[in-house]
Amino acid sequence: MKQFFKFFFASVLGFIIGSFLLLFVLFAIIGGIIAGSTSEVEVTVKPNSILHVNLDYDIAEKTNNNPFEDFNFSSFEPKITPGLNDIIKTIKRAKTDANIKGIYLECGMFTSGFATAEQIRSALLDFRESGKFVVSYSEVYTQKGYYVASAASKIFLNPTGLMELRGLNSQITFFKNMLDKVGVEPQVFYCGKFKSATEPFRYDKMSEPNRVMVADLIGNLNNYMMQRIADGRKLSFDEVKNVSDNMLIQASSDALNYKMVDDLYYTDQVTDYMRKQLKLGEKDKLQLMTVNKYRRTADGEKKSLDDKKIAILYAQGEIVDGKGDRSEIGSARLIEQLKKIREDEKISALVLRVNSPGGSALASDIIWREVQLVKAKKPVVVSMGDLAASGGYYISCGASKIVALPNTLTGSIGVFGILPNIQKLMNEKLGITFDGVSTGKYSDLGTLTRPVREDEKLIIQRGVDSIYLKFRTRVAQGRNMPMNLVDSIAQGRVWTGQQGLANGLVDTLGDIHTALAIAAKLAKADKYRIVEFPKSKDNGLEQIFEMLDEETNEEAHIKASLGALYPYYQQLKMLSTIKGVQARLPYELYIN
Repeated sequence: MKQFFKFFFASVLGFIIGSFLLLFVLFAIIGGIIAGSTSEVEVTVKPNSILHVNLDYDIAEKTNNNPFEDFNFSSFEPKITPGLNDIIKTIKRAKTDANIKGIYLECGMFTSGFATAEQIRSALLDFRESGKFVVSYSEVYTQKGYYVASAASKIFLNPTGLMELRGLNSQITFFKNMLDKVGVEPQVFYCGKFKSATEPFRYDKMSEPNRVMVADLIGNLNNYMMQRIADGRKLSFDEVKNVSDNMLIQASSDALNYKMVDDLYYTDQVTDYMRKQLKLGEKDKLQLMTVNKYRRTADGEKKSLDDKKIAILYAQGEIVDGKGDRSEIGSARLIEQLKKIREDEKISALVLRVNSPGGSALASDIIWREVQLVKAKKPVVVSMGDLAASGGYYISCGASKIVALPNTLTGSIGVFGILPNIQKLMNEKLGITFDGVSTGKYSDLGTLTRPVREDEKLIIQRGVDSIYLKFRTRVAQGRNMPMNLVDSIAQGRVWTGQQGLANGLVDTLGDIHTALAIAAKLAKADKYRIVEFPKSKDNGLEQIFEMLDEETNEEAHIKASLGALYPYYQQLKMLSTIKGVQARLPYELYIN
């Protein structure tokens, strides 16, 4: 019997070890295959090629080169979706590439932010200055998608397709009545009359200051969008505004009649149009090259290793304590990158690319400090994306220079905290009660199982006030602005980048290339190389293990599963996961 168990356990151990080794080898083989299929093998651009720019997905700031992120195991095909950095880069390169004759644009279902749309739109207009064409086609144009398409030289819509142009709307979801019914009382502490992050949990409709702010915000964004569309279509502002305000486009023929599109075509007719532009023969093949393929072609620009380096550090997502995941700005993770940049003597300047609604006030202040340490050694220029509000502005305000897009959402200088009281839910709804013993009067301060006492409210509010004062002080010092002026533009109010330029929150309007030019000038770098942080993982096995990180991918899976319901999940999640005082955008601001 002893011999039996000896052989049995030896067999089990051997099976486990063998299975592990087999799995390891299998991953290595898969990694090798995918690495080979997605490696940076140089691609040749054939003459008379067209760059195919498809924007119908949620565009990240930076390309994630891990092919396992969206790997389709059924077809065994890796999928890498280009980030904004590579989309802009390829369009700029294509402008001077003699083999690229035009761009075929698909952006009808564009879902990213307005500032992202603005940057791509500007790149397309710049491309057209070369004399090359930009053709846009879609079966359906959402309003934001049409805004991007209005930069094209020709816009085509499917004959039975749809097009939106109806003005902007911002809708906020309120949870107060639901929380009342389930017995949860959000106990709120905030600073700033516009700091309405907690309104969805306190009220069942917008407060008047909040309504004024949002109306002003979307009014400015809408007028800017209408003017840009008018410029693109060679129409007057009033003509476009009239079409939008009265929703005159109700069928595809209306879009043509009001000169919003150039013709109603099917895809084969669009193909024929582009073939005619290239003067192709009947047997000549139309060469379409995707952004992913084109970014693997040689750019022809020689960079000397002796050139100075300018770092671009991408900070995208909600600001959280600790490492966070890839969709968040984790203070520990970002500080690690900032330290690398600070200690690298070959890096002459930093462009910090911020796209964030804010988050943890503590994490924001820790990141702010590290940015100041970098600034003490080299210039730091902030480039704002769709959002750089509240905590996003906190980490930006101490930079050497701040650059924003006209339709960036920024400001929101204010803080808040929420402490849910679940006593009624537990006692009356679920029949659960709590009891305990404390050594001091405030030993259980912060508990969720009873209401906050009046003396405790004073303690918590004092902490919130202290952080708000620190936030305003950081802005006053970073922007060289008197405190009374900071007070007048703070109060939690959200501003557009255009408004931010007028009130002193930003230095100039422009995109990340504007920020790079300013950084190069401050660093006195006539020639420089760009290095991006965080650096992509190129090793196949590292990419596999990154994919298998459950914590990292959890949010992406939830977003994919919930679809249009994801914003509501985010707001409820915020109530349950808030730790400490928050410096974040007043609410989940969805503008469409």
